[in-house]
Amino acid sequence: MTVVRTSVLPPYAAHLRVYEPLAAFPEPERARWQAYAAAHGPDAAEAGRPVAAAALEEQRAALAELVGRTPRALPERESERAFVRSVDGVLYVCPWATRLRTWQALDELRAAAPVALLDTALPPATRAAAEADRERWRAEHPDARPWIVTSRWEVPVRWFLPFGEEDRCFVPAGEAGDAAVPDADAGAADAVGAAAGGLGKEGKGEQAALFYLTPMAQARRRVARAYRALREAVPEGDLARGAELVGRWLEEFHPRSLVELDYGGLVHLLGPAELLADRSAGELEDGLRALRAGEAAEALRAYEELTVRWRRVLALRYAN
Repeated sequence: MTVVRTSVLPPYAAHLRVYEPLAAFPEPERARWQAYAAAHGPDAAEAGRPVAAAALEEQRAALAELVGRTPRALPERESERAFVRSVDGVLYVCPWATRLRTWQALDELRAAAPVALLDTALPPATRAAAEADRERWRAEHPDARPWIVTSRWEVPVRWFLPFGEEDRCFVPAGEAGDAAVPDADAGAADAVGAAAGGLGKEGKGEQAALFYLTPMAQARRRVARAYRALREAVPEGDLARGAELVGRWLEEFHPRSLVELDYGGLVHLLGPAELLADRSAGELEDGLRALRAGEAAEALRAYEELTVRWRRVLALRYAN
């Protein structure tokens, strides 16, 4: 395997991932992922460690595919790689499924980009061929679904629904090999300094990471409770619809999976102090707790504060 080394930072994108236990995969796929995990080793050997290095490798490899050739609409073959986590001795696998995710990205591009720009980047004939390829693939894989969904320039508020404050892991820059910082506590000043300077002993130069990780059963319970409360209070609200979408996606996976929200490249956009202070999942929990208690004004205040803060981050996509 060729190792791609560049100074390129990951894009400003966050990722919601599901890691399934090996038992969730049918044969011969299970044996293939088991062999892959044995040869590759886990990308994160503990729950409190990020997969940031592996994610950066994935993005740099994708960038290398674009160098020196005409960009293609999608990869010729599905990726045979995955993110691997080991938690309490159990291996969990999150396949990259790059080809499937590329088809989804094409749909997003078609919906968002001006026609002239779209036709220049990907001519109609190229897009038509990709769509025909997808229809053939769908016929052979009717139950396929992505293990990873991506959001650029923001973390959608609905993505925090599966998580609680206790699931939050912050790893300052230079400390990716050390224990994560669970929250902003008495050591906050030291952690901010480490994040700014990357002074960890074992992983000097490693990028910062902020992620949430929780068991699937807990994630489903949280989303279901939130959906019930939101459906009763604001049935037509964006968050109620978002809770339904997230809940349906989670139901597609093995009940003993892990669910991860990774801030990804957004850590470079937010900065160390803001990362350390961020408690978006906890704030959403507070708002939902207030909603269930009948304190609608307090719930609305918490939700508006959270959405306004993330809209300010999203607005940076238009900055120069």
